[in-house]
Amino acid sequence: MQFALRLLFLLGALAASRVTGQAASDSTPLLAPPLAPFAQTLAGQVRGYFDRDLAVFKDIPYGDDTARHRFQRPVPPEPWQGVRDARAFGPMAPQGNPAGATMTVSEDCLRLNVWTPALRDGWKRPVLVYFHGGAYSNGSVNEDVYDGSRLCRRGDVVVVTVNHRLNGFGYLYLAELGGPEFADSGNVGQLDLVLALQWVRDNIAEFGGDAGCVTIFGQSGGGAKCATLMAMPAARGLFHRVWTMSGQQLTGRTREHATATAREVLKTLGLTPDRVAELKTIPVERLMEAMRAAGSSWTPVVDGGVLLRDPFAPDASPLSADIPMVMGNTHDETTSLIGSLDPEVFSLSWETLPGKITQHIQKFLGDLAPENIVATYRRLYPGYSPAEVFFAASTAARSWKGFVLQSQRRATQAGAPTYVYYVHWRSPLDGGKWRAPHMIDIPLVFDNVARSDYTAGASDVQPIADAMSEALLAFARTGNPNALGRPLWPRFELPKRPAMIFDRPLQVEDDPRGAERRLFEPAAYIQPGT
Repeated sequence: MQFALRLLFLLGALAASRVTGQAASDSTPLLAPPLAPFAQTLAGQVRGYFDRDLAVFKDIPYGDDTARHRFQRPVPPEPWQGVRDARAFGPMAPQGNPAGATMTVSEDCLRLNVWTPALRDGWKRPVLVYFHGGAYSNGSVNEDVYDGSRLCRRGDVVVVTVNHRLNGFGYLYLAELGGPEFADSGNVGQLDLVLALQWVRDNIAEFGGDAGCVTIFGQSGGGAKCATLMAMPAARGLFHRVWTMSGQQLTGRTREHATATAREVLKTLGLTPDRVAELKTIPVERLMEAMRAAGSSWTPVVDGGVLLRDPFAPDASPLSADIPMVMGNTHDETTSLIGSLDPEVFSLSWETLPGKITQHIQKFLGDLAPENIVATYRRLYPGYSPAEVFFAASTAARSWKGFVLQSQRRATQAGAPTYVYYVHWRSPLDGGKWRAPHMIDIPLVFDNVARSDYTAGASDVQPIADAMSEALLAFARTGNPNALGRPLWPRFELPKRPAMIFDRPLQVEDDPRGAERRLFEPAAYIQPGT
């Protein structure tokens, strides 16, 4: 028994030395490991907690309270005295539909979370920085599915997740109405992400990470934020690889369009354009109501300052031509994007199908007639039901088309490699009705299948998560997603268009669903929100 206790103390001391960075030797007293890990940031010291062999820090400020800088560039946090507690998630950004009713909402939301295998040990681990989805309007990383612990353990990496300003707080363009004070207002949500990446550059060595090996990744709106950062001069040099999931940003909003939205917000509040400055002190809820009433989607603005050009139109921004990129899409994006809002689409008849196509995706069809689209799908996939045709067509026209264009434009750009994937694995949730929906790649890439309703309890999903998370880790380490023991994942090149298919079995296909791609090729693509 005494030997067993002494062994436990020894293992504890070794584990503590690994996390704290202190050397362990024969002369080191055999003490119990510390109760909490401590880290020193430029703004002050933080205390996290141990998750077995990992050190975890949550709610670390990377920027000051944005209420003091509303519609303006973020600034670093005020230094604090003593030790700041960093053991629980902090506030999420003001938004219309908070992801969790118990979550605190505040303009003081520039916070990030860190998972690391070790502190101050001199190792240079790859750093993975995650930006959440929810378009540019909603969302937060304060959810279990974004927990970075399994990626840390699997790949000996440092994981960082970031909250930032959203909707009009991050993307309300006031420069044309308010003058120089509001010059950057249409993109301050993006500048928050730049500040977070600067925090990583300046502090991540303390957390065992390598500031020279940073991968940004994100799903949906988070992927679009990554694509936008690729065209922002302020972000240049702060990241070295990009992995996007069901999120692309071909164009930003024009200044004219964005200014029209700003006028609507002012009109709803009963303010004339010469009273723009009053927006800085209007209560959060009243401002949120006005922004909702304006009926706008929020996306970055091509303002000629922060964002000089469209990220991927008419071509891929040359600013990031040397940065390796992975981009992915799921087979059935719209089962959740549309089906969760309009359950009728799951029980369509052939007679009602064309009308639903018109209702939901007309603006993506150009001159294509819904009846002809249905006829083409029935020829391509004679076994499809009306609902399956609807989801295939709406995914291809609405969610996939931008992805196709973005991948093509990267492929024709001389520079770094591009890799493409699709998730075809189908969730068994609710009898399999959701198929391979939008968001299903989040628990797969984080290796958190037990933390998502789409994947929890599925008997065949862990091998998919193994393959996808290992590909992300290989990419973060080398800029190439090929992992040991997996099928060779070739670069995406035209005209073959090879793509990795995450399904059982894992395999590579050339130009998956090429007939569908060609069907919608004549239709001009309009970036949602612009």
